Amino acid sequence: MIPPRPSAPDAHPYLRAATAGVRHHARALNRAAPPDRGHLDTLHAHLTELHRYIDQLAEVARPPHPVAGRHLATAHTRLWQATTELHCAFHLLPGNTAQADTETSACHPERLPDGPPVLTICQRHLATGHSIRRKTTPTDLRPHTTACVR
Repeated sequence: MIPPRPSAPDAHPYLRAATAGVRHHARALNRAAPPDRGHLDTLHAHLTELHRYIDQLAEVARPPHPVAGRHLATAHTRLWQATTELHCAFHLLPGNTAQADTETSACHPERLPDGPPVLTICQRHLATGHSIRRKTTPTDLRPHTTACVR
């Protein structure tokens, strides 16, 4: 006997919980105070995991459904662009130390960053960057619009 498949709402409970968590933080964000570096570090971690997940979905969808796979690959690239902008914003926010703004606003891959959260976000970003560069070209990474063809 084959066990019944879960219904659509129960099929991905962890994704629903992650979406609810992001929605909660978006509603609770105090508009008077800008986000801090810790907030952006956590959001960057969320986006890089989502990036990895969409990459896996694109790889699975490509053989049986090439058009859907291409759209997922495009979403993968756009998510990388959003992750890059988030990483840049992280470095433009003031740090917790008394360093000069030029020290805290740049990512220096040739030397270790100052420690958490700078260390974690830069390492995560570089690792994800290596992954995306193996699968895309510089032309793919340039922003452009695409129309959904059904």
